[in-house]
Amino acid sequence: MSRQRVENQGLKALLYSTGGIFFLVIALVVGGWMAVNFFKIPVKKGQMAILIKKTGKNLSNEQEVAPDVSYKGVQREYLKEATHWRNPYHYDWEVIEQTNIEQGKIGVLISLAGENLGYGEFMAHIDEKKDKFKDGVLTKGIVPDVLNPGLYPINPYLFEVEIHDLIVIPAGYVGVVTNLSGTMPEKPNTLLVEKGERGVEKETLQPGNQPINPYEKRINQVDCRSQTFNLAQNKDMGFPSKDGFWVSLDGTIEFRVMPDKAAEVYVTFNDEDNGEKIDEEIIRKVIMPIARSYCRVEGSKISGRDFIDGKSRTQFEENFEKVMQMECEPLGIEVLVAKITSIVPPEKIAEPIRQRGEKKIEVEQYEKQIEQQVEEQKLAVTKQMILRKQAMIVAEQEVVKVTVEAEREQEVAVIKSNENLGVAKLKLEAAKDEAEAITSRAKADAEVIEFNNQADAAGWKKAVEAFGGEGAEYARYVLNRKLAPAYRKIMANTEDSPIMKIFESFAVPSKSSTPALVKPAKK
Repeated sequence: MSRQRVENQGLKALLYSTGGIFFLVIALVVGGWMAVNFFKIPVKKGQMAILIKKTGKNLSNEQEVAPDVSYKGVQREYLKEATHWRNPYHYDWEVIEQTNIEQGKIGVLISLAGENLGYGEFMAHIDEKKDKFKDGVLTKGIVPDVLNPGLYPINPYLFEVEIHDLIVIPAGYVGVVTNLSGTMPEKPNTLLVEKGERGVEKETLQPGNQPINPYEKRINQVDCRSQTFNLAQNKDMGFPSKDGFWVSLDGTIEFRVMPDKAAEVYVTFNDEDNGEKIDEEIIRKVIMPIARSYCRVEGSKISGRDFIDGKSRTQFEENFEKVMQMECEPLGIEVLVAKITSIVPPEKIAEPIRQRGEKKIEVEQYEKQIEQQVEEQKLAVTKQMILRKQAMIVAEQEVVKVTVEAEREQEVAVIKSNENLGVAKLKLEAAKDEAEAITSRAKADAEVIEFNNQADAAGWKKAVEAFGGEGAEYARYVLNRKLAPAYRKIMANTEDSPIMKIFESFAVPSKSSTPALVKPAKK
């Protein structure tokens, strides 16, 4: 029995231990599930968690937020994007979206917790060394500066966020800054104050985006572009002349506000009912009074006739612009153009002078026509001179061309002439040589002839000496020798016939011993 009891007790112990382990596992699972669901604080991207403490000291009636973790209520500390763990017995929490400020907007923080501000103050005091979104803001009120576009973890129990449009100053404008907070000016009786003092600052903002707290500073845009208007627009602009005639006029004035004096101009001429459109106030308070004063004072010194035709009118118009510029510049207004476009004199004196002016215009037109004709003649002469010059250039080019060609031909001719000269010189030398040879041959032939003649003469001399020195005898002898063989027959009627006369000379006896020629017998 004891053994069976022991076994039963062991079985019961085993069952108890198994059940304990089971219950332990169940407890762990349940505890883990509770930890995941009751202790875990998941903060996703773009979110934040506000902690609210359940235990601790109670807050006073003046306190809205717990000053530290030892107090109950909303805590200044917040949880950022991550997974956090807190005991739900001590804390409660709220997961909210972070404050998103879009592009083109700015955010203004308004502190809801902290000490109350003093009398006349509305800007909250901040501690630059601490986190502004936790404990850096010390008092209630509007927090200085602005929040630029982006995501901000802002505790809604500590701050209220106001979204405002970004101040954009367009091109051609400047921003006049009016400080709504700050120290009181050291010189309270001046129009403009120094930087940081309450009032309108001397320095202006340039065109562009200006992220400025509207509760801290007020920005008024002043148009510094040129503005144009007519003097007689919706009104009669006129004055009495020196002789009592009423003269009306119209003109154009172009002006602009000087950028460096925009703040002074805004304070001086701004009308609360007109807002930022101070150009109308400038026209009404500055431009028109100065223009009207000049026209009435200076116009009353000129007669009505001079306003139609004369140097006085020209001088009046030229001085108008100078006076407008000189009077407006000290007030911060730059007059770019001030022209009188028309002057309407009285009709009683205008018509005769107008007719005279028309005639004068006709004369001027005729003179211009004459001048035009003269200019046309000059132009025609100029054109002809240009054509002549062009022709001369062409002729000069042709002359140059012909000259070059002639020089080239001359060079060729000279070369050929030189070649011919050389050939002629060679031929001359050859002719000289040939002449000398001919002369030598002629001399030789002459000498031969001379020798032959001398030989013949010597023979003749000897022959003549044979006839006793009678040459005629010898000549008769030679003739007879030549003729005798040629005659065979001679017919003659008588001895006195003419043919016989030829032989009579041969019948003359010679003085020498040589016998005379015997007459040939008749045959």
